[in-house]
Formats: sequence, C-alpha cells, structure tokens
Amino acid sequence: MDATAGTPEDDRVRPTGDGRAREWLMSALEALLLVAPEPLTTGQAAAVTGVEEEEVRVVLEALKQEYASRRSGLEVVEVAGGWRLVTRAEFDGLVTRLEPSRTVPPLSPAALETLAVVAYRQPLTRAEIEAVRGVRCEGVLATLVERGLVEEVGRREGPGRPILYGITRRFLEYFGLRELGDLPSLPETAEGRDERATGGNGAAPRAGS
Repeated sequence: MDATAGTPEDDRVRPTGDGRAREWLMSALEALLLVAPEPLTTGQAAAVTGVEEEEVRVVLEALKQEYASRRSGLEVVEVAGGWRLVTRAEFDGLVTRLEPSRTVPPLSPAALETLAVVAYRQPLTRAEIEAVRGVRCEGVLATLVERGLVEEVGRREGPGRPILYGITRRFLEYFGLRELGDLPSLPETAEGRDERATGGNGAAPRAGS
C-alpha cells in the first residue's frame, strides 16, 4: 500500500490554468479571512498562500466586490492596514440578539474627545491631552488603554520623562479606518490658520468632525 495514500497535498500548490488558479486563491483567501483573529494583511496572505502580494490584493478586491454584488450577510472590508470578513452593519441587531456578548460598549463623550485629541496630535503626554481638553483625563485615558484603543508609544525627553500616548491598530479597526490618513480633515478656521503659522496646537477636534 502506498504510504502517501490519504496524505493531504500542500495546500499552497495551486491548480494550473489562470481561471482555476484565481478561483483557488479566492477560496483560500476567504478561508483565511474567516479564521484570522486580526485584520489580514496582504503580506501575511502572500506568505501563507505563496502568491505575490499584488495578485493577493487584486483577488481580495474581487472577493470584496463579489460579496457586495450578491448582497451577502457578510462583507469583505479593508481596515486597519489589513482585510476582514465581517457581518453587514444592517444585521448588527440580529447578531447582538443571538450573541449579546458581541455588543461593544459605547464610548463616552469624554472618551471620544480624548481619542480625538490623541488621534490628531499623537504622540503626546497625558498633561498635554489635559491642557487641550481643559480637564483631567487620567481615568478616561486608563480606560482607553484598557480597551486597546490607545497605547504607550514612548517617553518625552525632559523632567520625569512622561509617557507618550498614541492610537492603536485597534482604534483604526473600531472606527473602520484603513489608516490614520483616513481621519476626516479638521474644519479650517481663522484660529487654526494663525496657530499653524505660529506652530501652535490649536483647539481639540471632536470625534467624527
């Protein structure tokens, strides 16, 4: 009896023929998206499948369009520097009804304001955040760190070497952003123009402004 009988073939060996190879890659990426605990990067997918990153990106875009065209209950989204397979927003209520534990507690206005300050001005210290907001934010900042939306990114040179804070990849995922550059632009104001000219920091932005 052949000792190799029943042994699965290397799943990175793609079928021959452009059509079959593309179909295989689309199915493979769909499987990876389903099990990936974090947004799947094109680099990760390329390393696992043995396919060039550019080809992976093209097929991911095609997979995204395929889900969208048939109005599936799932969708492929590009977020936080990678790709995810998620449930469509219109079914959030049904998903929560089935799995209440999936409900994400909303952020308080204070938390959103603090996040906005960090996102637009990072890296900065707690004292600098408080100077912008005009209130103490030790508790709010601790909550944001605990929820993985803000993290320590270094220390400011100077007395006491205070901790510097910045946003995380989880922040991008939470707000559905591909990268930090996708944050909405701040509204132009006379005050903002003056402060940019003098090197000032300006007023704190509001989340979603």
